[in-house]
Amino acid sequence: MQEAKGFTLWFTGLSGAGKSTLAHLVAEELRRRGRKVEILDGDEVRENLSKGLGFSKEDRDTNILRIGYVARLLARNGVIAIAAAISPYRETREKVREANGDFVEVFVKCPLEECIRRDVKGLYQKALKGEIQQFTGISDPYEEPLNPEIVVETDRQEPEESAVLIISYLEEHGYLEPADRIQEGRNG
Repeated sequence: MQEAKGFTLWFTGLSGAGKSTLAHLVAEELRRRGRKVEILDGDEVRENLSKGLGFSKEDRDTNILRIGYVARLLARNGVIAIAAAISPYRETREKVREANGDFVEVFVKCPLEECIRRDVKGLYQKALKGEIQQFTGISDPYEEPLNPEIVVETDRQEPEESAVLIISYLEEHGYLEPADRIQEGRNG
């Protein structure tokens, strides 16, 4: 049996948009289908691979390029690498896309006001008060993707609806076997 091909599934969006929630929902479905999956969550990577980096544009770019590098290593070994990182700068995301080959960008779109409302850590409030500098969406830019493969609107969709849209895209574009074909293979 031929090993399934890996690829990079890149979630980008503001803090609080729902990237991590969706990454985990999609990963759960992919694993249920027998695929190898790793989630590269922005906060976890910053803690473990990018400790010491600040939030300057250069440091943010370095962090995103590191996530992209790890995703590329995983994908070339048959793993679906799911990155869930704000990745605010379009040019840096494009560099990762170019380096990674099979790359699917998911724009987790959510209005800033809704992200602020959802903010359980209180980071937006601190940024609005000037207590946190260079905070994406407040005092630092977020450059929306121009041509993402998938756009989910988490202020209008339940997380499960968004996950279904993502899985459907992956099936329709050959990244994933359709669920009904998987069942036929198991039953036949």
